[in-house]
Amino acid sequence: MSRLLIVEDEPRIVSFLAKGLQAHGFTTTHAPNAAQAANLALGGDFDLMILDLGLPDQDGMVLLNELRGQGFAQPIIVLSARDDIHDKVDGFAAGADDYVTKPFRFEELLARIKARLRNAQPQATINDHILTVGAIGLDQLTRRVHVSGHSVELSAREFTLTETFMRHPGQVLSREQLLDLVWGYDYDPGSNIVDVYVGYLRKKLGDDCIETVRGMGYRMRA
Repeated sequence: MSRLLIVEDEPRIVSFLAKGLQAHGFTTTHAPNAAQAANLALGGDFDLMILDLGLPDQDGMVLLNELRGQGFAQPIIVLSARDDIHDKVDGFAAGADDYVTKPFRFEELLARIKARLRNAQPQATINDHILTVGAIGLDQLTRRVHVSGHSVELSAREFTLTETFMRHPGQVLSREQLLDLVWGYDYDPGSNIVDVYVGYLRKKLGDDCIETVRGMGYRMRA
């Protein structure tokens, strides 16, 4: 589940965006001004920012420049009423990944968000039947797994869970998603079977290969 930061001071637009994005599986956080946006962006774990330029305390273009200068590398989509070509050029020059003008269609913005997240996502290297993420290699035909060139023995369920993570490197997968993808049927929501198997993989593949994202699930480090 991707986390999006909405930087916008118009409550009506914020409500519209939050409801639409949450309905499509995103988690959203709102910042009504540049100061809060900077604190959240630099101190949080967001996958993408939607940025209005007409903020009450600072021009959004200035904020964009400052965030890029301070190392915020996640995609930023400008959502602004400024539709002059010079504003768009300045936005891209300041570090925007995309520029959408108001009024806008939600479907178009959603498509652009998905495209930017897809482009920003670390991809597993696929060579015919082999998946590779970092030091981990998985052969889908022989069902063998190697870590830094050393063979690792996995159970059938451990192999399937590893393969699932490797097909979504860097992406947070909830416990419910993992249950559905790996076990194929519903477990008791209170079951800790996913946590148990993640523990098994950490022992076999490396303690830091799978990261816990509190309140959301797990992701494989790319």
